[in-house]
Amino acid sequence: MQHFLLSAAARTLSLKAVFKMGEDKAYETFCDLRWPENDGEAVCPKCGCTETYNITSRRRFKCVACHAQFSVTSGTIFASRKLSYTDLLAAIVIFVNGAKGVSALQMSRDLDVQYKTAFVLAHKLREAMSLEQQNRRLDGVVEIDGAYFGGYVKPENEKADRKDRRLVANRTGKRQCVVVMREQNGKSLPFVVKNEGDAVPYVRDHVGTLATIHADEGTGWDALHAGWETKRVNHSVQFMDKGVCTNMAESYFSRLRRMEVGTHHHIAGPYLHAYAQEASWREDNRRVSNGSQAMLVAESAMLSPVSRKWAGYWQRNG
Repeated sequence: MQHFLLSAAARTLSLKAVFKMGEDKAYETFCDLRWPENDGEAVCPKCGCTETYNITSRRRFKCVACHAQFSVTSGTIFASRKLSYTDLLAAIVIFVNGAKGVSALQMSRDLDVQYKTAFVLAHKLREAMSLEQQNRRLDGVVEIDGAYFGGYVKPENEKADRKDRRLVANRTGKRQCVVVMREQNGKSLPFVVKNEGDAVPYVRDHVGTLATIHADEGTGWDALHAGWETKRVNHSVQFMDKGVCTNMAESYFSRLRRMEVGTHHHIAGPYLHAYAQEASWREDNRRVSNGSQAMLVAESAMLSPVSRKWAGYWQRNG
């Protein structure tokens, strides 16, 4: 039987189709995503009035009630955009088509824009993706595991001088732990903490009390026995013990690790959580066609408010 990702059903939108549709069709697509309840007709973001004038020469609208002028991207994560609607839609398609993520350098070359533009745009898309994970609650069988990223230490030349970087004493301050909670055959939720055990408060907030937790023998997970039915597996002996495993969590880390090593090369620091959330979104939607993925990201972008973190990023950090 053919794997879904190799089938035609997984390929429902291509870059060729995006550029072929033209600017008018791309613009209509964003209107439909912004105002689906009004069949793509503009709704004033300031007062909510559904009666507007269409300023066709500038692709803007003017509210009949409050006379405010706005565009389809006003008040969204794409506010103050300079790229055309075709380029925005193409950027989303390029972004979702990368199974292990897409680097800002590649996106800048594909769209013929500056690296700075591609870098901020990619992070805005990651911020829009994270909207799907807000207030998420996990139930059923939930697997929990952690892995460390960043904080590279160059190995010493002589083997005798090399340090075991798995030990806490040999980790740098930039090394952080990503903890993922993932339902078996369900949704996932990642967090960035200093040590595995620091994620227990997040578990209390996002995992139902009737859930069954699968975890490894790490001492940080001992506190989970106080609130949930917790089953452990000793990975030094076996990967699965009587059906107890963390294979789904390990699958998530496999993707995130390949994003780090093969695509971005360095994802630690203050933006690690953004890459962790992106990997979670890709895992949760891995059996969704690329066209549906693109529409999910575009819809989330149109629902997301102006980014306080990424709007004017380079002006603040110049």
